[in-house]
Amino acid sequence: MDVDSTDGILRITFDRPDARNAITKELALELADTIETASPDEYDAIVLTGEGDAFCAGGDLQSLANFPASSREAYESVTETFGRVVEAMLESHVPIVAKVNGDAVGAGLALVALADIAYAAEDATFSCAFVRVGLIPDTGGTFMLPHIVGLRAAKKLAFTGEFVDADRAADLDLVNDAVPAADLDARVEETVAQLQAGPTAIIGTMKQAMHENMTRHWADALDYENLLQVQARTSPEHEEGVTAFLEGRDPEFDA
Repeated sequence: MDVDSTDGILRITFDRPDARNAITKELALELADTIETASPDEYDAIVLTGEGDAFCAGGDLQSLANFPASSREAYESVTETFGRVVEAMLESHVPIVAKVNGDAVGAGLALVALADIAYAAEDATFSCAFVRVGLIPDTGGTFMLPHIVGLRAAKKLAFTGEFVDADRAADLDLVNDAVPAADLDARVEETVAQLQAGPTAIIGTMKQAMHENMTRHWADALDYENLLQVQARTSPEHEEGVTAFLEGRDPEFDA
């Protein structure tokens, strides 16, 4: 995994192109560690992409072929690797942008679903391929996919393992947009620039509120929203936003 942390952007690139960027246990741990330690005080965005012609082909079946001796060991293995990736991505207060440069399959598709914003090259394809190897979707797939594409569409993707193209993925809201491959970098960088200009800490709080409220009753969700809004109203980001508005200028966040 290649990690670049210049200019306030954390760029993570899966660098196993010969294996179509399949994820080993070691890679999962490295990815989780990297995202967990990314602070909004240091970074305005995380960009996740792949090297070569694939985004991520899912879990590396060769490295995962050695089955743990017991169910408890198997549970701990999954929880401490791919489970940690899910937790890190959902709880990160730094917005995560998936730059889907090529095929996203299995856990690769789940990573796209976990990202906060996603763009795909038009020639990328997507498959929730777990059923093809006798598994249920993991890496948060049974949780995030229905929330994003809807329950019925998620069931069809999961039950059949069918491949869909990037335009269909955009129609399903799995990605925000599908663009020509030559334009993918520019489209991602446009969004990254918007994130850099915004109040990263407040964006992180927005993400926290949305994720926490996904499973709450509306009254509890409203109460939690109000609690976080009170915190936001006492933040330096809010003070700068109001001051800039009154002075007729653009706000300068994270200065």
